[in-house]
This record gives sequence, C-alpha cells and structure tokens, in this order.
Amino acid sequence: MATTGPTLARPRLGDRSTGVAARVSATPWRHLDVSLVAVLGLLSVVSVVMVLAATHGPRTTTNDTFFMQRQAVFVVLGFVVMFVAAAIDYRHWREWWVAIYGLGMLSLVFVMLFGISAKGTQRGFALAGFQMQPSEFMKIAAIIGLAGFLVGRELDLVRTVAGIGVIGAPVVLILMQPDLGTALVFGAITLGMLLVAGVPARTMLGLLLAAGLAAGVVVTSDVLDEYQKARLTNFVNPDALDRDQRYNTEQSQIAIASGGITGQGLLKGGQTSNGYVPEQQTDFIFTAIGEELGFVGSAGVLLLYGVLLWRILRAAQLSRDAFGTLLCVGVFCLILFQLFENIGMSLGIMPVTGIPLPFMSYGGSSIIVVFVLAGLVLNVHMRRFS
Repeated sequence: MATTGPTLARPRLGDRSTGVAARVSATPWRHLDVSLVAVLGLLSVVSVVMVLAATHGPRTTTNDTFFMQRQAVFVVLGFVVMFVAAAIDYRHWREWWVAIYGLGMLSLVFVMLFGISAKGTQRGFALAGFQMQPSEFMKIAAIIGLAGFLVGRELDLVRTVAGIGVIGAPVVLILMQPDLGTALVFGAITLGMLLVAGVPARTMLGLLLAAGLAAGVVVTSDVLDEYQKARLTNFVNPDALDRDQRYNTEQSQIAIASGGITGQGLLKGGQTSNGYVPEQQTDFIFTAIGEELGFVGSAGVLLLYGVLLWRILRAAQLSRDAFGTLLCVGVFCLILFQLFENIGMSLGIMPVTGIPLPFMSYGGSSIIVVFVLAGLVLNVHMRRFS
C-alpha cells in the first residue's frame, strides 16, 4: 500500500485569523504609537521656543533667532531619523549588535586621538560647523549592545560581570575625556537593564555598592579637574564653596524662583534675557522654562515627560520578545535619569554634571540621539503583533 508523507495544513477560505495576521505583519505602521509622536512634537515646540528665550536679549552676539533656527533644524532631522529607526525591524539590531557596538567604541577612540578640546574636555569632532559628540551616539550602541548580549543568556555572576564589561569599556574612555556626567547615564542604563533582564536581587545590591565605591574613587582621584569635582559636590555643602563655584546653581535657582506661579512671560525673564544663567540653552534650559512659564508651565512640561515615559514603559510591556523589552527599558532609564539629574541640578538638589535635558536642550548630537532612541521604541511598539 502506498504511503503518503505529512502534508502542511492549508488555511481554509475565509480564515479570518490568518488574513488578519498577514495584514498586521505587512503593515506595522498601522500600529504606530501616535500618542508618543504627539508628545515628542509638543516637547519639540517647547524646545525651539525656549532655546529662543535663552539666547535672545542684549547680551546676544549673533541675531536673536540663530540658535532657534539651528534647534529647529535639529528637531526636523530628529523626526526624520526617528522614523528611519522605526522603519527597520528592530530584531535586525540583535544580529548586528557587535558591529554597532564596535563602531561606537571606535568613535570614542578616535575622539581621544583627534577630537577638539573645549572647556577642559576632549569629547567632539567639528563637522561642517557642527560639533558631533561620539559619547552621545555611544548611548545608542550601548543600549543595543547590552540588550543583544543579555538576551538568551543565563545571568549568573560571571555573565552579569561580563555584561557590565560591555558598558564598562566605553565608560572608561568617556571618563578619560573627562565626562563623569555621561558616564553616570551609562550606569543608570546598565542597572535598569540588568534588573529587568533577571539579575538576582543580591547581585544587584552588590553592583550598587560597587558603583558607589567606583564613583567615590573617581571623584577623589585625579581623573577629574578641581572645578569638575567642585561641581559634583556643591549640592552637598554649597556654603563651603567660593562664589565662582556656586554661581551656576545660585543663578539657576534665582531664575526658577522668580518665575512664580505663572511666570514672567515669554521673552520677559530678567535672569534669562540678561544672560545671568551660564549655558542656559544647553545644560540649564529648564531655568528658562521655570522663569518665563512659571510653575504652571514647568508642571506642563513635566506632564509631557510623564506621558512619554509611560508610553515607553507600555512599549516594553507589549514587546513580543526580551530584546525589544530591554531596548525600551534602556531608553526609559536614560531619559528618566537625564530628566531627574538635569532638573535636579537646576534646582540645586543634584550635582552639576552637564547632562542635557532630553528633547529640550540645544545641541545636535543630543537631539539626534534621543530621537533615534524614540524611533527604537516606536519600532518595538509597531511590531508587537508580528
């Protein structure tokens, strides 16, 4: 008797589940997180306006709209790269994480050898009138690299330490620039991703203690200049510092306090218009918001950030695989830490580290990087059914 081999089941005509699955897989853009995109649009509008507020006035050395126009260009480029990052299936990044991580490390080596020096650090390249900071782009490579390394591995002590080494290598190069603020961001990313990846609580406690000891060693060593050490410790005992060392924090606190409930009005803040707050369009952009928009405007901006963080966590929860979840968690930790640190240093409750406020501070590298990371989150959310 003739025998027949196994046959593949064929979908019946009218099989709705098969048709729906095929359409979902073919059209991931149907599942774009519109709420996240809308929040980023609102934050971008506020960013462009507040950069104008922070750079106009009698002390301006260029036309009043110079920085605003550049920030608008950065934002437009940011949305372009965000949608490009969302278009490429994020699961490919798991296959390419070694190459992406390697390119990031190579850029950090190059900036140490050939980068330009500014304000005691060597962290960027000058390209066509813009300054590119590889340490910012390394954030993308670090999140993808650590997620790629952790997925599919049993996280015993040896593998956990190896995962820390994935982040530790760029951190060492970044500290050599020196840039402790960015190094702290990498630490927050690492701890959050390891926790979600399933590292035991006892191991996590040991890692936190080790991180605290390492930070103490760095602050007391010769890695950082004296003015950088003063910035990091001024929030603990500001009265022990001289006037120059307290200046940034004092001026930022005055600006925020003078805003009151509803603010002094757009382009009407005295501290902001007269340039009393140093680096206001970059590190201290929140002081312009506080002075000119007041408590109400500041609360509104924080509400937008809250919605953004909620949508990122939601994408992490809905992800179909561990790699997508870890990508979203890494982005969440980065934005949350930079948000807390940047606003905290403006209020005088955190050390001054030069960390930009995500989607808000002036700067091409920081804006492009956070939009790429937002694109990865959109990517994971869009492909939750495929």
